Parts: sequence; structure tokens; C-alpha cells
Amino acid sequence: MMHTEITPTKSKVLPPEKKQTIFGWTKKNLFNSWFNVILTFVSLFIIFIVLKGTLTWVVTNADWEVIRANYQLFMVGQFSEEEIWRVWSALLYLTLLFGLSAGVWKGTIRQLSFLLTGIYVIHLALPFLSGHTKIWLLSNIVTLFASYVIGLKIPKGKMIGIGGWLFSIIVIVFFLQGFGILPSVKTSMWNGLLLTVILSAVAIVGSFPIGILLALGRTSKLPIIKYFCIAYIEFIRGIPLITVFFSMQILIPLFLPEGFTVANIIRVMIGATLFTAAYMAENVRGGLQSIPKGQFEAAKTIGLSSIQSIFLIILPQALRAVIPAIVGQSISMFKDTSLVAIVGLVDLLGIAQTVKSNPAFLGHHMEVYLFVALVYWVIAYAMSYSSRRLEETLGVGKR
Repeated sequence: MMHTEITPTKSKVLPPEKKQTIFGWTKKNLFNSWFNVILTFVSLFIIFIVLKGTLTWVVTNADWEVIRANYQLFMVGQFSEEEIWRVWSALLYLTLLFGLSAGVWKGTIRQLSFLLTGIYVIHLALPFLSGHTKIWLLSNIVTLFASYVIGLKIPKGKMIGIGGWLFSIIVIVFFLQGFGILPSVKTSMWNGLLLTVILSAVAIVGSFPIGILLALGRTSKLPIIKYFCIAYIEFIRGIPLITVFFSMQILIPLFLPEGFTVANIIRVMIGATLFTAAYMAENVRGGLQSIPKGQFEAAKTIGLSSIQSIFLIILPQALRAVIPAIVGQSISMFKDTSLVAIVGLVDLLGIAQTVKSNPAFLGHHMEVYLFVALVYWVIAYAMSYSSRRLEETLGVGKR
């Protein structure tokens, strides 16, 4: 009787990954040829000249009194001192949601919570802020950490967090406007960064579901739905945003009963939402077209209906593929809110125009615009950073 010897299968051992030091990376990418050596030194010289001149002006020549004296005006505009607690309460609610979400989901939202905490700490260090303001800042920091700890331990935290975010716009508008329960504050008093953030948030959040429906409608087999969506998307994308704002000012009152008016800010919100939705639709449509037909066939094979296939199989993959485009459009909408000055609203850039026209601060336009640019950059970078983290989490671009 013969015995067969079984040789155990050896698992394949991968070679260890090479760790590249900063010196190795520098040599490989910046000094790997004589041309790159020259280019590197020339680039460093130009960067040095630019940074030296810029930092010298910022530290020694610039007069930042224009920012210190008008800081609250930049942030909340003409909101009265007696009602400023309502803005802080709205911010406190958002801080609570950020902390709770950071504890529940961790990941990107936790990184953003750290960024928010850093912004609060930096403001605490500003010497020109009042003691009342610093108390509110400390309250926000404490709330963020407390809600973070609660989010780590609370049962059904995801449901609570989702519900909190869904109702966030309603809660914020309640604090700011009053809804007849609190003393009414006219929307014309919503200025500065407060107005910029509210307009962009409403436009981005509102345009997302509308854009998805338009994208699905454009790919529909029903001619009425398909050609209506095509006509809407192509018409809106073919006109400037300023035209949309002016149209909303004129057209919306025509459809309202006599004696009924809609605030200017609401008209702008509607126009911005409808405008952004057309671009969102094209981004989503691009994602839908990137999905192979095999996914549709596989969904039918397991017995899913057309609607179930779209919303459970196709749409999640499509949205995952176009995250950069969607976030890019959101950042663009955030910056385009600066156009609302055309229709009588005063956003962050509008406040900057007002401040630099003040006789007490004539000639300080560089300081004003640099500060405004910094605020826009911080918020836009936070959105871009969130996009990159979300892409890494979902494995966008990887098989």
C-alpha cells in the first residue's frame, strides 16, 4: 500500500513595504535631475520672495483695527445686541449635532468637530472679543465635548443624529426669525457670514434631492418627463445666476395672492436652490451613466423592481462616483452667494464693501478683502477636506 505524502501549501509572503523618508521623497521628486534641481531652487526663491513680502505687510504694515472694530458686523451683520443670543443658540444647536455625530459616526465628522473646536479656541484667544462672547464660546466647547461623549454611549444614536440634522434648518430659522413665539427679527437684518452660510446651506441641501429627481427624469423613458427635465436643465444652465435672482424678484410676486408677500431672502433661496439643482442633476446623471448595464441586469435577476433597482443598487453607486463633482458644485454655490448684493441682500462680501467705504477706514481695503478671503477659504477647505475623507472611506477610485 502506497502512502502519498501531502506537502503543506505555503502561504505567499508579501515583501515588506518600503517606508520612504522625507529626504528620500525630496531626492526622488525634487532633485532627481539637473533640470529639476534648477527648477526647485528657482521655485523656492520665488516662494521666499512672495512669502517675505506678504508676511512683512501682514505683520508690520497692515492695520487690523478695521477687522477688530467690525468683527461682529462681519459675522452677524445688523443683528441687535438684545437678540444676539438667538444666533448663539442656533450655533449651540449645530455644535451639539456635530459633537453627537462625531461620537456616533466618528471618521470625517469627528475631524470636522476637531476643526470646529480649534476655531472656537482661536476665538477665545482674540483679545477684542467681549466677556459675554467668550462665555458663549466656552459653552459651545463644553457642549461639543459633552455631546461627543454622549454620542459614544447613547443607544440609537444614529437615528437621533439623523433626526437632528433633518430638522436643523427649521430649528435654526426658528431661533433667528421667531415664528411668532419669539420676538420677530426681520430677515433684512440677517447679514454678513450668517446670511452667507444660511443661503448656501439651503441651496445645497435643497438642490440635492431636486437634482437627483431631475437626473432620474432625464433618463426616463416617458417623453413628457424626459423632455421637461432636459428643457429645465439646459435652460437653467444656459443663464447666469444673477438673471435667476432678478427673475425670482419679479416672477414670484406674480404667482402670489394680492396682499401676500414673500421676503427677499426667501426669493433668493428659491432661485439659488433651483439654479444649483440643474448642475446637481448633470453631476448625478454622469454618475448614472458610469454604472455598467450588468448592475441593472443583476438587480432584475434577484427580483428587484425598477424603482428598487434605482434607489437600492444604482443610485448609491452613482452618487459614490460623483462625490468630487457634487462637493465642487457645493463649494461653487457657497462662493456664488456673494452675488446676492445685486438684489439688495448684504452677505459677507457686502459687509466688506460697507466697511471699506466707512470714512474711518478708508484705504484699508486690503485688510478687509484678505480677511474675507480667509473666511471663505476656511469654509471651502473644510468642505473639500470632508469630500476627500468621504472618498477615502468609500474607496472612490479604488477597485
